[in-house]
Amino acid sequence: MEVLDTPQTIDRGHIDALLGAHHGDPFSVLGMHQAGDRLAVRVFRPDARDVSVRRVKDGQEFAAKRLHEHGFFEAIFPENTERFDYELQFTAHTGHKWTDRDPYSFGQILGPVDMHLFAEGNHYDIYDKLGAHLIELNGVKGCTFAVWAPNAQRVSVIGDFNGWDGRIHPMRKLLGSGIWEIFLPGVGEGAHYKFEMKGAHGQHLVKSDPFAFYSQHGRQTASMVFNIKRYKWSDEEWMQKRREMEWHHRPVSIYEVHLGSWARHYEEGNRYLSYLEFADALLNYVVDMGYTHIELMPVAEHPFDGSWGYQVTGYYAPTSRFGNPDEFRQFVDRAHQRGIGIIVDWVPGHFPKDAHGLAEFDGTDLFEHEDPRKGEHMDWGTLIFNYGRNEVRNFLIANALFWLDEYHIDGLRVDAVASMLYLDYSRKAGEWIPNVYGGRENLEAIYFLKRFNEVCYERFPGIMTIAEESTAWPGVSRPTYLGGLGFGFKWNMGWMHDFLEYMSKDPAYRKYHQGDVTFSLIYAFHEHFMLVLSHDEVVHGKGSLLCKMPGDWWQKFANLRMFYAWMYAHPGKKLLFMGGEFGQSAEWSHERSLDWWLLDYPEHDGLRRLTMHLNWLYKNEPALWELDDTYEGFEWIDFHDSDNSVVAFMRKARSGPPLVFIVNATPVVREGYRVGVPGEGFYQEVLNTDAETYGGSNAGNYGGMHAEPISWQGQSHSIMLRLPPLATIGFKKIAYQQNTTEETSTQL
Repeated sequence: MEVLDTPQTIDRGHIDALLGAHHGDPFSVLGMHQAGDRLAVRVFRPDARDVSVRRVKDGQEFAAKRLHEHGFFEAIFPENTERFDYELQFTAHTGHKWTDRDPYSFGQILGPVDMHLFAEGNHYDIYDKLGAHLIELNGVKGCTFAVWAPNAQRVSVIGDFNGWDGRIHPMRKLLGSGIWEIFLPGVGEGAHYKFEMKGAHGQHLVKSDPFAFYSQHGRQTASMVFNIKRYKWSDEEWMQKRREMEWHHRPVSIYEVHLGSWARHYEEGNRYLSYLEFADALLNYVVDMGYTHIELMPVAEHPFDGSWGYQVTGYYAPTSRFGNPDEFRQFVDRAHQRGIGIIVDWVPGHFPKDAHGLAEFDGTDLFEHEDPRKGEHMDWGTLIFNYGRNEVRNFLIANALFWLDEYHIDGLRVDAVASMLYLDYSRKAGEWIPNVYGGRENLEAIYFLKRFNEVCYERFPGIMTIAEESTAWPGVSRPTYLGGLGFGFKWNMGWMHDFLEYMSKDPAYRKYHQGDVTFSLIYAFHEHFMLVLSHDEVVHGKGSLLCKMPGDWWQKFANLRMFYAWMYAHPGKKLLFMGGEFGQSAEWSHERSLDWWLLDYPEHDGLRRLTMHLNWLYKNEPALWELDDTYEGFEWIDFHDSDNSVVAFMRKARSGPPLVFIVNATPVVREGYRVGVPGEGFYQEVLNTDAETYGGSNAGNYGGMHAEPISWQGQSHSIMLRLPPLATIGFKKIAYQQNTTEETSTQL
């Protein structure tokens, strides 16, 4: 090995800045540089005792001179030496030797187009550039790291590959973009890393990667390098059908699931199920129950097990609680192969203050508003995204597209939309700032939501976006070209509130509250609504749906059966939170599984069977979904009988028979109750929530009734019924034709 005895070519100030981890331009010092008529290779490795430079072409080695006791080395080559590819050979203080390529020998990675698009907020594939990516650069395998931190004075990658020492791999800042980048040869999949920064005001910050594809959770918060491009999908048939799907005119019955508490392995320390175990157990259950979709509460990485998951710290990483990203992909893939769509809750409205997350990311309010009157949710203790900043909008819209593209997600349910739309949301006078026109509308958030919906539907036809929006904001689910926000659906929070309020009343007093259950039809077709009995109704202090019902134990179940059937008969798509389908009686807890043992009791299993039947009926009767968003699909028969708390209505399809539903919201069996029906024929009883198989008293109508030519309630014919107690019953019109040999039936 040749020893080069030449004077150093670098100012001591640069060395001190690197050792002190405050050098703003390490690529100007480290690596190979022209020093007058000589070449110099400079290396900073405090974990090395000796360093040599090995020329790749001929294997010749040159010893580097230690210029500082803490690990700064320099090798200076003879005059007129041409640049060459090289490796670095290190000897640790323990005597261990290793070889690596020099990260500072590689040029810029991101191009000007990437930086320009990101700066203007239109780089919707930015997740392919920022974050950690396994690549081969100039024949060398390694990992690129890139992060947006425009106000940081210095950014380094730290990880298990450099002893978490922020002095070793400081990054290059790409001027004009605020992006820092570096390529680290030899870093492979599974490496743990973070970004260490000297913040805008000199703060020492250690941050997880905002674009990490895989992360630790809980107290350990490192990001992990993962090959996001490896998985091979097997859901081509589903994806092709989805592109042509118009969900407004299709059945949508959603099972809302919190993965951490749907089921657990008690015998194994109460551990979570894995994504692969969910692909068996959960999918089997959902298919058997007849749901069309599963909605997962946020699967994006979040630190606190006790939350629903809405305080996200890793927007691009499925939580590692249940497995790795490819295992989550396999869960989605297998769901699609079994005809089940996957919706995930998405949280662009706010983010937590955890030190490793987005809060004050580069020492400034980068992702959030600086003024707490616009940048903080006091109720939730979280921060609000600055939707007026191009790069922030880009981060969020690209994230939505990421889930739709990389994970084949079928829908995004957007959390807390109301909090985004209004500047004075949950704020008192003086605690908020009006918009430029003096109003309370958050114009920047409105623009963001519209753009988000436009881009998602443009790039992925057949998906659905769903707004959790609880106010009277007009046009939430109308196209943006008609002045709407562009969502596919809106949660019908008004329906949920009014019906739960009505159902909580003692049946003796329901006659005074008939308007609670008829009011929803006044606005039912102003939006594309989704009827929801969601997790929000079983949070701490609210109890379970079953225990919201009045009466004794039998009446509680009867009320809930009546309510569920009423919901399925009402216009709008359906969503039910897990456990509700079998009458979970205890309040939800993140620490344990649902009480599956309750299915050993007939009343609980009966409710489950009713839910299964409702899903089957719903999917197989076009009258329940074909005209879901128009008055043509619904007709009141009678809503005036408040004294008896009875309502009757029809659901209709473009073709095929209508369905007639009657609800008796009291525990009284009503004999000889006449109901108007649309024409002659036999009306088959297709639903009776009081059936014995569901746990009811089995009061009914012997399978159906022939219509009589007695006009009633505005209909040409009528049927005389026995109304079961606390029950919803449904009838399907079957008309009879007489031929010469026998009587046959055909559906109209």
